[in-house]
Amino acid sequence: MSSTNTNTLWVVLGPTAIGKTALGIQLAQKLNTEIISCDSRQFFQEMRIGTAVPSIEELDSVPHHFIQHISIHQAYSVGSFEKESLKKLEELFQTKQHAILLGGSGLYIDAVCKGLDNFPTINPTLREELRKKYNEFGIVWLQKEVQKHDPEYYQISDIQNAHRLLRCLEVCLQSQKTFTYFRQQNTNTRPFKIKYIGLQMPREELYLRINQRVDNMIQEGLLEEAKALLPHQHLNALQTVGYRELFAHLNGEHSLEKAIELIKQNTRRFAKRQLTWLKRYTQANWYNSTEECLIYLKKE
Repeated sequence: MSSTNTNTLWVVLGPTAIGKTALGIQLAQKLNTEIISCDSRQFFQEMRIGTAVPSIEELDSVPHHFIQHISIHQAYSVGSFEKESLKKLEELFQTKQHAILLGGSGLYIDAVCKGLDNFPTINPTLREELRKKYNEFGIVWLQKEVQKHDPEYYQISDIQNAHRLLRCLEVCLQSQKTFTYFRQQNTNTRPFKIKYIGLQMPREELYLRINQRVDNMIQEGLLEEAKALLPHQHLNALQTVGYRELFAHLNGEHSLEKAIELIKQNTRRFAKRQLTWLKRYTQANWYNSTEECLIYLKKE
């Protein structure tokens, strides 16, 4: 790559299971830099297999930040991640010209690149009322409310993640504006250039990769990991695909075979919503493989 006096943050985009980790590592090695992970599922120490945390070999090959750095018992917000990741970038750019931002959590990517400082303060009474209603009426009620108040966010969100849906709904009701409105208002200027690159492939191929990844997770011990976490299944960190379905199995709601099929199905649905969200990045360059991406970037 040609030299420049401007520090650059390379944002690696793509849906789950497409190969972002491999691309990020190779890119970091070529640029002699480090990776900031913004996969919110990989933040937690107790969740390794079900979140596809990079292997020990991958983590050793390039320094990674914000992977398994907190416990599921700790409160951690996107605002905290924004502040901590910007501080880490400031440190990295003291000695490096480039840095990599890697992961599939759109809200966290936007936090680093645009900022999330403009959300309204939520009245504690409203927050408590919404949580009581959720506890009484369940996830289907919450999904319908979010779809009614912010259909655009509903299309791109993990609609099984009650914590995220409640956050959206409380912002909508507090402000009488959509959650999407506030996400799009963030215009904080960052002291570095941002370049977006991403991986793409035919949807059928991606779905096959997802199914295979789930099978691999089961072979690696995902069920045993879920068993160990079962006493904490109520925590927000565990309201995610891969764990919810196994908790339901362990609670006697369905068979293990059914749980595995549901994990695959819900992960495919999650990937579909990610693909919808990724369309927003019109400035991104998209590639069909890691090799194609790296060949192109050598020319810059």
